[in-house]
Amino acid sequence: MESFLAAVSSLVSSESAWMVQVFSIVIITLLVAFVVRRVLRKLVRLAGATKSVWDDALYLSAQKPLEWVFWLVGLSWAAEIVQNTSDSDIFDLVAPVREAGIIVLLTWFVVGFIKRAEHNLMDPEFMDAPVDETTVMALGKLLRLSVIITAVLVGLQTFGYSISGVLAFGGIGGIAVGFAAKDLLANFFGGLMIYLDRPFAVGDWVRSPDKTIEGTVEHIGWRLTRIRTFDKRPLYVPNAVFTQIAVENPSRMLNRRIYETVGIRYDDADHMDAIVRDVEAMLRAHPDIDTNQTLIVNFNTFAPSSLDFFIYTFTKTINWVEFHKIKQDILLKVLEIVRAHGAQCAFPTTTLHVPETVACELRSDAGAQAK
Repeated sequence: MESFLAAVSSLVSSESAWMVQVFSIVIITLLVAFVVRRVLRKLVRLAGATKSVWDDALYLSAQKPLEWVFWLVGLSWAAEIVQNTSDSDIFDLVAPVREAGIIVLLTWFVVGFIKRAEHNLMDPEFMDAPVDETTVMALGKLLRLSVIITAVLVGLQTFGYSISGVLAFGGIGGIAVGFAAKDLLANFFGGLMIYLDRPFAVGDWVRSPDKTIEGTVEHIGWRLTRIRTFDKRPLYVPNAVFTQIAVENPSRMLNRRIYETVGIRYDDADHMDAIVRDVEAMLRAHPDIDTNQTLIVNFNTFAPSSLDFFIYTFTKTINWVEFHKIKQDILLKVLEIVRAHGAQCAFPTTTLHVPETVACELRSDAGAQAK
């Protein structure tokens, strides 16, 4: 390249040689960037056909930064040629700016690669068994944060700042920052505990008996966790809250429970034993009931208007919608059993007992009024 520029310079006067060199460098940079862009687009198309996690992330994340690297090197080279013919102090910044630009572009590439790999690892299109979303997000955030911090430190060193001095300042100033941002740090460590202990993950249904928190986890950040309530409103909870409250995760239940009380009339007391036996037999034969779990059907209470027996059993499914379909089917079968024995389900009633003497007086008074 240098011999080419020297040959070009020999064809023109010394006063305008630098202009020809700069123009040649810009043209060459343009051509190289064009070729690189076309090659990377071809590689991206080929990678898209393989459905591999890593090559898709590599080529897509390298596409823009690599193209800008050639522009940065080419233009900085042209600026150095201009510097040789100019006394301006601004050209002294060419080398540091080029080095800082390389750091920025490399950081852009690595962060983009981590982000795209994180997405691919959670995508069923790329993975037969996608990796746990919460774990991937935690690792991705840690890696991106590490890359950015390293890039900042290297950038400071490039511009002449001592990293040891910065680290020393961070150690001394960390105490003051800790007091000033204690809530922020509490939320950060709360998010870290969520990632480590994993009491819930993205997509889980959670609720707290200590707070009015219930819904589906949509995002776990370093400061906030976003929960979508069942009325579709977003609820933003600081992570520090989860270190102080009990959190229930119904998404990880093994079964769903059916616990119902059924009452029959006192007039049907003779049928209670047969009804209870038939209801229990129906539950044990039901294909959606987990008979390995506790299953109880017993006469339980002499209620004011009914004789009550209770049903205590567990379904095999934990799906909310399917559970209610199974529960409906079981309750309808219970009604059929009660009716099959000639009994009826009770409802609140009041019976008024009138003494015989009062009844005779009422009848005589009614007869007198009729006359």
